[in-house]
Amino acid sequence: MTFHEIRHYLLSKPEAQEDFPFRLPVAVMKIQSKMFATLAEKDGVVSMNLKCDPHEALILRDIFPAVKPGYHMNKRHWNTVVFDSSIPKGEIERMVDNSYALVVQGLRKAERYALEVRHGRVALYANAEA
Repeated sequence: MTFHEIRHYLLSKPEAQEDFPFRLPVAVMKIQSKMFATLAEKDGVVSMNLKCDPHEALILRDIFPAVKPGYHMNKRHWNTVVFDSSIPKGEIERMVDNSYALVVQGLRKAERYALEVRHGRVALYANAEA
């Protein structure tokens, strides 16, 4: 996936917003002001940080060399994905869906419920267990 393809996919999540809170050109994708991904391109290399279940994070790092502990993030709960074409597009999308779902699940009950009413559980939780 290219930078623009993954950016489009990240922003296609219900009510996802893009922010640039850092000095570096790092896009931060948020839902209800909570970060679910970062996206950056430096020297032609695209990478993003995604929230992940700690057990799954370790498994993904073992399977894919392009998945590393989260850069500048809590290494237990975040992975950095480097786009070197070694990870299938469907797997990247699944990781994004799971990151988004984890953050939605962590929202206050009222915020989460409002999102569920507006968009439906399938749109919010996709592949993740809700």
